[in-house]
Amino acid sequence: MTLIQRYDALLFDLDGTVWHGDVPIPGAVEALRGCDPIYLTNNASKAPEEVQEKLSGMGFPRGSVLTSAQAAVALAAETKPGASALILGADSFRHLAREAGLRVVAGADERPDFVLHGHSPDTGWRQLSEAALAIRAGARYIASNRDTSLPSERGLMVGNGSMVAAVESATGVRAVAAGKPETRMFEQAARGTERPLVIGDRLDTDIAGGVAAGMDTLHVLTGVSTAWDLLTAPPEHRPTYVAEDLRGLHMEPEDLRPGPREGARAYRDGDAIVIEGPAHQGLLAALPLAWEAPFSEVRGL
Repeated sequence: MTLIQRYDALLFDLDGTVWHGDVPIPGAVEALRGCDPIYLTNNASKAPEEVQEKLSGMGFPRGSVLTSAQAAVALAAETKPGASALILGADSFRHLAREAGLRVVAGADERPDFVLHGHSPDTGWRQLSEAALAIRAGARYIASNRDTSLPSERGLMVGNGSMVAAVESATGVRAVAAGKPETRMFEQAARGTERPLVIGDRLDTDIAGGVAAGMDTLHVLTGVSTAWDLLTAPPEHRPTYVAEDLRGLHMEPEDLRPGPREGARAYRDGDAIVIEGPAHQGLLAALPLAWEAPFSEVRGL
């Protein structure tokens, strides 16, 4: 039985897992062919329908899409139905807010009940300052997510979390995060299923959220979190499985689970961990050693 056959719901991250910007990650389209994916994205810059169009345009199954913008809007609407909100983000974020019954305002002078902050490449100093003014006047601050970086085909760009940090620094108010790693999105996506699997590239959001929600997780090494991040991960960031990319979904589960491997060896030499054999198999062999006690260096990775 392959990994993909073991679970009845597949919860995929997008940026760094399925694609880099506008480019599919090698092997991803083929890996998802024939499955019924659920996409959970912390990127709040596009409406769910836009995300589905982008996916199908690249050859991926459309699946269902849940964004952190939806999670942020739902949190505000549940906290205070019919509230007013100043929104930093894309027009689709404002549309979602109106659909949920929130009254969208243009600036801090209208004394909004909430500031909702999601990623948009058009957000600049004026928008951040308007948010800061509203928050200092009493608005509650909800961030769609805290991802400090955003994977793209050119590398890691500035993410929403970095922009949120600027507002937090200016106001002294810490935002409530609605997206990953909070469990709201995972629990909503997995409703009605028995064996969901969370798949992502970030240990501190995708994997941490899946672990917190009590779900099995697959970490892919195609995005933000590296092999070194895995070796130094705290217990709440440790995945059930580790694959080089999404093609791992079609491998046997035990071939992806951290632990001893045939053809690779990991052992301690004083404060160092020494890895021998193929890099990925060696990483899987080294993870239990790294997680059981501190180390100073890794040789052979």
